[in-house]
Amino acid sequence: MGNALRLLYGQCCSSSPQTTTDDVVLGHHGVSSSTVGVSALAQHLYHFEITSQVPDGLSVHVVSSKKAQSNWYKKLSKAWRESKPPPSTPEEASRLVVQTLQRHQVPDVQGLLSFYGLPVPYSLDDLTADEAPTVVDGLKFELHTLPVDGKTVPDGDGVNVYVNTTDARESSLVPHDVHWAAVERSQARAQRNYNMADALHKQITDAGYRVLNINDEEILARKYRIRLRGIDAPENQQPYGKEAKDELVKIVDGKCLQIQVFDEDRYGRFVGDVYCNGHLVQKRMLKKGLAWHYTAYDKRPQFAKWEKEARAKGIGLWALENPEMPWEWRRNHRGNRY
Repeated sequence: MGNALRLLYGQCCSSSPQTTTDDVVLGHHGVSSSTVGVSALAQHLYHFEITSQVPDGLSVHVVSSKKAQSNWYKKLSKAWRESKPPPSTPEEASRLVVQTLQRHQVPDVQGLLSFYGLPVPYSLDDLTADEAPTVVDGLKFELHTLPVDGKTVPDGDGVNVYVNTTDARESSLVPHDVHWAAVERSQARAQRNYNMADALHKQITDAGYRVLNINDEEILARKYRIRLRGIDAPENQQPYGKEAKDELVKIVDGKCLQIQVFDEDRYGRFVGDVYCNGHLVQKRMLKKGLAWHYTAYDKRPQFAKWEKEARAKGIGLWALENPEMPWEWRRNHRGNRY
């Protein structure tokens, strides 16, 4: 029973650790930062075949019920058993998940991949209901976020997000003192020592992390400040600045995002393409006339096309006779941040 699952789990968790400069070995079983998600998925599918139980915590990442989740794992365990050879890399595992669950809701498939820290395979467009990225040169890493709090959106081209530290990439990056502060905070709260718990949480937030309560589960998460790649929305003080921010809030509030990070700007924000339920957020902002194509930093022709369409319709900021470009506005108001 589950020979393919046992085989992969044995390969990931029983071999001698092999450390390279690019792949961090986690724990004492030789599971690396690049294979931990594959190993966890194999283990959970094997566990499901024995117990018919899906993993705890999955519901935080997906929208469907436990019954639906059981249906996914039943399909996935069958597909894994029939794979010859079974997936052994994150890309192969992602491809199997997407192909097996291609008729299911996009947020569920994204959430399942996020739960295991697995990448979205660019060669498959089953996952996205919009334009899949055609060029990935320069991609540094990918984030799968927890639900976004719309109140933290600063403007029309930026968003603050949190990523669960149980994700494969994040788990290897959590500082030791942050991990122990989270453990000690939990103990302090259990003892109703709320002053100590608050002090420990401040230590956690000062390090760029936060303990979030989602569906009555406490989650240690890392904060990322994101700048939407390729667009420049009006500043909040400009005409249509409020409308741009409100539109972005409407798009992302309460949603889990997929973010492809390409760069980091001088303010410490990560610059990336942001997808919500499979739709490119920058496309919506451009087509609604709530952002410029930022041609100084981005040459993608489809971005120029979407801006041109909004201009022709005279919608959003293009209803103004002579809208001031935000980079020009910032130049004239040097006290304002880019």
